[in-house]
Amino acid sequence: MVTEIPLPQGAGYAVVVGLGFVFSLGMILTTFVLRRYQKEIITAEEFVAAGRSVKTGLIAAAVVSSWTWAATLLQSCTQVYKNGVSGGATVQVILFAFIAIKAKQRAPEAHTYLEIIKARYGTVAHSVYLFFAIATNILVTAMLLTGGSAVISDLTGMNTVAACYLLPVGVVVYTLFGGIKATFLTDYAHTIAIIVIILTFAFTTYATSDLLGSPSKVWDLVMAAGEKNPIDGNADGSYLTMNSRSGGIFFVINIVGNFGTVFLDNGYWNKAIASSPAAALPGYIFGGLAWFAVPWLVSTTMGLACVALENNPAFPTYPNPLTSEQVSAGLVLPSAAVAMMGKGGAVAALIMVFMAVTSASSAEFIAVSSIFSYDIYKGYINPNASGKKIIMTSHISVIIFSLVMSSFATGLYYAGISMGYLYELMGIIISGAVFPATMTLLSSKQNVHAAIWSPILATGFAIMSWLICTKKQFGAISVDSTFEDNAMLTGNVVALLSPLIFVPVLTFAFGPQNFDWDILKNIKRVDETEEIIEATEEPVKDSEFQPIKSHVTAIAHDIYEEKRITAAKQEEELLGRASKIAGYTCLFMAISLLVVWPMPMYGSKYVFSKKFFTGWVVVGIIWMFISAFIVIIYPLWEGRHGIYVSMRGIYWDLSGQTWKLRQWQNEHPEELHVVQSQVSAEIADERLEGIEQAIESESKKE
Repeated sequence: MVTEIPLPQGAGYAVVVGLGFVFSLGMILTTFVLRRYQKEIITAEEFVAAGRSVKTGLIAAAVVSSWTWAATLLQSCTQVYKNGVSGGATVQVILFAFIAIKAKQRAPEAHTYLEIIKARYGTVAHSVYLFFAIATNILVTAMLLTGGSAVISDLTGMNTVAACYLLPVGVVVYTLFGGIKATFLTDYAHTIAIIVIILTFAFTTYATSDLLGSPSKVWDLVMAAGEKNPIDGNADGSYLTMNSRSGGIFFVINIVGNFGTVFLDNGYWNKAIASSPAAALPGYIFGGLAWFAVPWLVSTTMGLACVALENNPAFPTYPNPLTSEQVSAGLVLPSAAVAMMGKGGAVAALIMVFMAVTSASSAEFIAVSSIFSYDIYKGYINPNASGKKIIMTSHISVIIFSLVMSSFATGLYYAGISMGYLYELMGIIISGAVFPATMTLLSSKQNVHAAIWSPILATGFAIMSWLICTKKQFGAISVDSTFEDNAMLTGNVVALLSPLIFVPVLTFAFGPQNFDWDILKNIKRVDETEEIIEATEEPVKDSEFQPIKSHVTAIAHDIYEEKRITAAKQEEELLGRASKIAGYTCLFMAISLLVVWPMPMYGSKYVFSKKFFTGWVVVGIIWMFISAFIVIIYPLWEGRHGIYVSMRGIYWDLSGQTWKLRQWQNEHPEELHVVQSQVSAEIADERLEGIEQAIESESKKE
């Protein structure tokens, strides 16, 4: 651990418990405001899918926040500290945009990707992918808690076990109250804090710090460090080169593992499902591009600052460097922050890590709750479950999962398994299911045998190759030896790529499926008519259905026919166009980010000159400002009308003009969330067929 603890233990509890409570209270208040002024009702559908109407800006912010784990911030800095400026990729999220479009196009009312697996292949395949989905959520949450608790303990002296159990508490509370909408809104708030802190670190390192203060000074100190302790496998032993053997290995491991954590994490599918048809494509592409600046700038800043300041008396462990255990635990970033900014840096690092842990945890909790409620409870225990029972199951699963994961993270802590180890291990465990899961939506030919056996075989071969490589190279299998580059690389590559052989072979051997995509449209939402009626301000019996009925009738001519006929066709056309655009965009981005940019720099063995490094830093800062616009300013602009409606309603209430609120709601039912996302989508669709007939009858009379 760091020799001198920069902050008192109370600071750790204040952030973990106090700030968590503040977010919980804020979400409870937000839920009340949305319910009162926009008639938003937290039904099972709303809890998981937010009315399927989330806009581009919030989708992008949620992507950035969900992928900015503690591991993203800490592991990227660790890699720069160990291997220099190499490794990392954002292509997975951008490629997922294409899959997200296909999911909305082919299974418009699905809640999880596992429902699609079950509808296409049946129960056995569904069980296989249940394992991989839950394993993904477990691994990601374990990384969040192990990395977050290690940093909090290092900065404040807070008990690590206490941090493991207290970190999820606030997240559980606001997730229970707001569902996935809470995740989106807190993602937005957390992303603001993380981006502001990263920019603060960058400007301190490259402009205002007394110890560093310019790219030129950082370049001088880092080059000197490379000459004193050259990195084996790097061009000229330098930190400032993309030509790095270990960096290249981590680049591959990172790509493989993150394919699994994006394509198999139901949290990303939740966000795709919750997005409006027009928002899915730009939301994921903008989110992926915005996210890229986060690990790039924070690692270039704090990883290199740690290298530059390690021999400075201000460094926390001076005169000793960080131990391998401290590096693996993710303590590069907080050590650099403390060296540069003292207690202020420690506070900033503490808040940033807390934000990263809690925002990503919320997405994991929603992902697990949707799997347990829709795939397990509704899928096998109670197929006719009401919305109330599904919500209850979601709440119970969130609480149980948080307790289980806190206990699991505590076990990993005592076992000496670090966040860095889990980060490189995850691809071996889960990435064997990436290709067959993707082909479920892209290929009608893949058969049930390929879907079931390819991930099982891939994972088995991956684990076997990982351990064999370890045994052959080091003679013994231990935590340290299995963490070595070659072993991890072998296991990860086998996991991701072997299904490219297994799937075609099994499909050819047992014959293609020739699946009818229209079958996926049979996946339906839960009928929540009763819950919606009971949640209105004046609960009504069947004979007193008029309040809801009048809302639908008032907008039926404008919305019902359009929504059922015109809008359905428009949505299908929109998703079709978006699918083609996504395909070309993903191809372009993949080639650019995986080949055009890194490969020439790797092959040329170029070592950054002072001028080039300065440009590198400036581009990183500019990119971060663009990211800030995408995920901070743009969501506010998109949501300006809803914000205005809520603020106006609050003003009317505070000024004693509540009657104006009632009048506006009665005159503009089409703007109420309950009508837009619930009544018109569900009641008008399934429960009020008589209204359509009545409208047709009235039209004939006219």
